[in-house]
Amino acid sequence: MLPRPDLARQASNWVIGDLFGALNRLGRSIEESPVTPAQGSELLGLVADGTVSGSLAKQVFEIMLETGEDPSRIVEERGLKQTSDTGAIEAVIADILAANQDKVAEFRGGKDKLFGFFVGQTMKAMQGKGNPAVVNDLLKKPSPERPQVGN
Repeated sequence: MLPRPDLARQASNWVIGDLFGALNRLGRSIEESPVTPAQGSELLGLVADGTVSGSLAKQVFEIMLETGEDPSRIVEERGLKQTSDTGAIEAVIADILAANQDKVAEFRGGKDKLFGFFVGQTMKAMQGKGNPAVVNDLLKKPSPERPQVGN
């Protein structure tokens, strides 16, 4: 397997920022961590393979801190798996656009920053479970079922 600097950086950031921050907040040392190295690695793997988004991973991590459970089990039992199903995401996007025709018109009129609004509304409607990359791609692509928002 080839080295992946992006994964090494992500792991380093997670250990330094999230894990050490949580341990500090809990008043615990690294030796007293309720999250094992294997569990941390597993969580990072779930992010890397697209099973969970970064925001969902933070939720899973908080549950891991409280319960000591494995991240895969938490994701499965609590329904925290990220959705990449284009059909499901398209349906949510169609609802968002239909409910915000005024913003669609403003976007088409040149207010490019509203693109983030559409992404945010879609993610909110999907309770953070939509794959952000898929949401962005679908919003940018024209579709026969809905008007184009993106470029």
